Amino acid sequence: MTLAKSDVKYFQKGEKENPKFWSRFGKEPSFDGLSVLDVGCGHGSLCVDIASKGAKKVVGIDTNGHFIDFARENAVKNFPKLKNILEFKNCEIGVLPECKFDIILSKDSFEHILNVDVVLWEMKKRLKLFGKIYLGFGPLYSSPFGDHKRLRAILPWGHLIFPESFLLKKLNKKNREKIANVYDLGLNKLSLDEFEKLFYKSGLRVLYFGVNVSNNPLSMIFSLTRKISFLKEYFSHNIYCVLEKVK
Repeated sequence: MTLAKSDVKYFQKGEKENPKFWSRFGKEPSFDGLSVLDVGCGHGSLCVDIASKGAKKVVGIDTNGHFIDFARENAVKNFPKLKNILEFKNCEIGVLPECKFDIILSKDSFEHILNVDVVLWEMKKRLKLFGKIYLGFGPLYSSPFGDHKRLRAILPWGHLIFPESFLLKKLNKKNREKIANVYDLGLNKLSLDEFEKLFYKSGLRVLYFGVNVSNNPLSMIFSLTRKISFLKEYFSHNIYCVLEKVK
């Protein structure tokens, strides 16, 4: 298998973004001797990074078979020293054997997962006692481009301003496969409030819950604006959260 340039570029983009991901939690945890699961691993850049930092075992899972094919081939060709540490699986977490992990993480995936409550439960089952879950994702659906521009609404908040039926009808004129709803575009439409309730009712201890975690000046403006109660949802664009299994 030849690694496509577009996939290599995406992997390299992930390599550049990984330090920023960890910085938004305050610092990167130590992986030395630990077992780690990455849910929604994509092209596998974060898995490779963790495996190279002393982890005992790193498993990356994704429901996109193409991503997993690339991750496996890329690991064999470019990171042969990590072959006994890295493992990539094309599956959902629910079918993964219930081996226990010290750390479970998910980067830029939770706004796409349709059954977040189920996935959290499955994560909890596979987490060692006092193990931690690191979640970082966005944009949230009610933020300016929360549809990930998949509805092609053009304007900020356009996916909320215009009726969904109108946007889908316009989109379907150019699509071979007809889209019935936003869920078909891989977005769960969950609000900040809904995510927060899911995390606090998960049976896991919330060690950290941050919103608009970024050094971008615009994000700082958003953080001020969201203090106005009726604008909170519309000016909250990401979530970074750390959960711990205590029982």
